[in-house]
Amino acid sequence: MEPQRRKEKNWLGLMIGNSRLHWAQFVGETLEKAWDTDHLSTIPNSQFPIPNSQSIYLASVVPEQTALLQAYTDVRVITLDQLPLEGVYPTLGIDRALAVLGAGEVWGLPVLVIDAGTALTFTGADANRRLVGGAILPGLRLQLNSLAQKTAALPKIELPGIVPPRFARNTRQAIQSGVIYTVLAGIKDFIEAWWQDFPESKIILTGGDRAILLSYLQTQFPEIGNHVITDPNIIFLGMRSVVSSY
Repeated sequence: MEPQRRKEKNWLGLMIGNSRLHWAQFVGETLEKAWDTDHLSTIPNSQFPIPNSQSIYLASVVPEQTALLQAYTDVRVITLDQLPLEGVYPTLGIDRALAVLGAGEVWGLPVLVIDAGTALTFTGADANRRLVGGAILPGLRLQLNSLAQKTAALPKIELPGIVPPRFARNTRQAIQSGVIYTVLAGIKDFIEAWWQDFPESKIILTGGDRAILLSYLQTQFPEIGNHVITDPNIIFLGMRSVVSSY
């Protein structure tokens, strides 16, 4: 007689980002789907669209949203000390730590993760799963929005579908050019510096602006952009590593 097959556990991963809630549905270790929702404005109630039978494993960079979600019946908060990642420091963002952990497990180590979200971050780990370090700067959209919000005459500008002219002849394109070319030059510099120390390392691009940023990189610096891998789910795969150890 065959042994009874163990029923795989259904669970939800939730990454609370600066702008949105990022969800993932797992069956055991298999990621079934991922989606985003707006931040919560109230404590989850009977209309909260998550079955009470599922555990939520939560990581967050927004304490106020964490407090709201902890009113849910079965929430477990993932913290830095639970991650199998060496060399972390107390103020390291849990999103960055999970992303580099997940990228290393899926794509191999050493690895450099570029997260193109509200903030644009660089996070690298070596072959021993030890954090090397990284950097943080405002993301593309945050830079564009800050000019509109903090100046009297500059308009709010959207990201263009293609790289704009470098030397623009109107204000809209001048803003796009200033932000985009400066960010691309910075990314190129960080990647080249990383490859000097880790020449065989993968470069993983994630976050909400990953696709458009990759298209810009491939246009402006194809020798680099064509070696960059996009992966929207590495934070959740880092979560999976932690949850599997429970």
